[in-house]
Amino acid sequence: MSSRVSGADHSMKQEFYELRCYHLKAGERIKQDGDAALLDGYLEGALLPALAARGIKGAGVFSELVVDKKTMTSGPMETSPVWTLVRFDSLAKFVEVSAEVNADPKVQAAGAAYLQVPVKSPAFERIDSWLLRAFASMPHMEVPEFSKKRVPSRVFEMRDYESYSEERALVKMAMFDEGETQLMRDLGMHPMLFGQALAGPNLPHLRYITGGPDLETHFANWSKFGPSEGWQKMKGLPQYADSVSKNTARFLVPKMYSEI
Repeated sequence: MSSRVSGADHSMKQEFYELRCYHLKAGERIKQDGDAALLDGYLEGALLPALAARGIKGAGVFSELVVDKKTMTSGPMETSPVWTLVRFDSLAKFVEVSAEVNADPKVQAAGAAYLQVPVKSPAFERIDSWLLRAFASMPHMEVPEFSKKRVPSRVFEMRDYESYSEERALVKMAMFDEGETQLMRDLGMHPMLFGQALAGPNLPHLRYITGGPDLETHFANWSKFGPSEGWQKMKGLPQYADSVSKNTARFLVPKMYSEI
């Protein structure tokens, strides 16, 4: 496997991300749907300010869309889970913040309704969490300009690529680092982050997020990828064979208070 990393800045330290999925739909653990408004109140009024006070800004909070690629239409997902994305410059910072944030008196006061919710009406069904490490080819999150400008129609596509073996998962990471990441940049697909899943469900896998100012533009940019000369050259190389066994795509829209 080549060690060459195209487009990587070796002077930049790779950051870490915690990606969370707050499941709201009733299931085996709770018999009624979680309280989305209660969760939003905690995230907006307690968690994000606490992160900012600790020097952690640019957190994303998203809900999911149901997308029909044939008709190029979309709509809100019923009882959508809520996704949060928080970036950390080190593992030590992740541990520090995760351990102390809900013990902070300011968070406990601002998030009291959420933190002290009655057992009969919980805010969520359960939380899934993943710890991701940024790829060498994108060591820091690259927030696209349309997101910085908070274009109302902006949309993001999050994909997770599962692999049947841990070695093949590393191979798929190498494929991005050795050209696929830069190809997405060159085609205007606005890749925002690539992360190796270090801990969490459904390992081994990687995740990445691309986006566009609107769904139609996002799909138009993606349509350039498959027939591109760069991808046609890479996809047939034997060293990358069988590196993805499952590809799951989710379409995300930022909440009004999201910082992405």
